[in-house]
Amino acid sequence: MKPTSAFVLAAGYGQRMRPLTDHCPKPLVKLGRKPLLDHVLDRLMDAGVTDAVVNVHYLADQIEQHVATRETPRIVISDERTALLDTGGGVKKVLQHFGDRCFFVHNSDSVWIEGSTAALERMSEAWDPEHMDALLLLAAANKSVGYSGSGDFSMSPDGRIHRPGENEVVPFVFAGVSIIHPRLLDDMPDGAFSLNLPWDRAIEAQRVFGLRHDGIWMHVGTPEALKEAERCLEGENIAE
Repeated sequence: MKPTSAFVLAAGYGQRMRPLTDHCPKPLVKLGRKPLLDHVLDRLMDAGVTDAVVNVHYLADQIEQHVATRETPRIVISDERTALLDTGGGVKKVLQHFGDRCFFVHNSDSVWIEGSTAALERMSEAWDPEHMDALLLLAAANKSVGYSGSGDFSMSPDGRIHRPGENEVVPFVFAGVSIIHPRLLDDMPDGAFSLNLPWDRAIEAQRVFGLRHDGIWMHVGTPEALKEAERCLEGENIAE
């Protein structure tokens, strides 16, 4: 069962992207003359996603006005103006929209250059609801643009992922998109909480898997990283 729905996280303040986000929400900051949010929605559309829930909080009116012009995917707004719910709480609030179907969860600032096959297509093909509660796209930390951390996960040969131990450097970084089954959030609390909470529970149960991205992932967290990502995209266009 391939996902045809998505939840797009677009409610954050984008503080590290200031001053670009002083008067513009981060999802509408442009990368290569196109807002980050449109990079995400276009990629989801190409992957067969027909409807997407987009949560909003900071400068929410701008995002609502922007997505109102789109026909595909069909957009539903999840309003978090009164209180931010973090990643997990934001998803739980709209679970009824997805029923018992798997769906993508996509950061609005996650962008990449594709490898041999589109990443979301590869994820859909790899999704196995019998054995998985979540499937995360992972990028090699040492080959990612704009990333300088110590990694988020290691991965077993069978694809199961593991958190690093204390002071351990691990090879993979979360690339900002996952497929999840609604049962991942069973018994999660109401209100704000991070997706890391159900992830960690499911990792312990060995039901979270990773898929290595075979292209170039770009961590667009600061104005400097945005410029680096633009240079990377320009290089790809020149190569084409």
